[in-house]
Amino acid sequence: MPGLLGKKIGMTSIYTEDGRLVPVTVLEAGPCQVVDIKTEKRDGYSALKLGYGIRKEKHANKPQIEQYKKAGVDLPVKVKEFKSFDAAEFKIGDKILADLFKEGETVRVVGKSKGKGFQGVMRRHGFHGVGGRTHGQSDRERAPGSIGQSSYPSRVFKGTKMAGRMGQRQFTTGKLRVMRVIPDKNVILVKGAVPGSINSLVEIIK
Repeated sequence: MPGLLGKKIGMTSIYTEDGRLVPVTVLEAGPCQVVDIKTEKRDGYSALKLGYGIRKEKHANKPQIEQYKKAGVDLPVKVKEFKSFDAAEFKIGDKILADLFKEGETVRVVGKSKGKGFQGVMRRHGFHGVGGRTHGQSDRERAPGSIGQSSYPSRVFKGTKMAGRMGQRQFTTGKLRVMRVIPDKNVILVKGAVPGSINSLVEIIK
């Protein structure tokens, strides 16, 4: 599906024409630069490789710098291929803006959730603890309890819910309605929340 790379700016709310107050997420959609074009003849499929943002050269390795310098495009912060564009209509260096999206259509947004660090089982998995102190347990209220068996199978099964790092995982939120498109600022407003913190990178797919 065609789409753009962008950035989550934050959340606000707007009034619709019938007077309803709707929560929306403000997304910067592009501008994305065409950094490469995949063709059926050369690559076996047709796609556009889009780059978003401008990265400083000190944050890239030499092959990356030379690759984009040879193509005559800016060094991007993030690169992603989108297969549903008509590649014949574009050339390397073209910019695709937020007017790709129209009010009323639905999109899905891919982003990484907020990282919450190392968390225990009560916060990470919603455990309720193992009982109160009146039953002889002085320091076990937030403990996970038993995690395995005795003689058989004498191991902990993979996937057992335990403490660990929480968040910072890729999530996709679908069926988000585009409420407003502001082309001069490359901004769109979508109804509802999307994964990620403020200024995090997202993919907006039609």
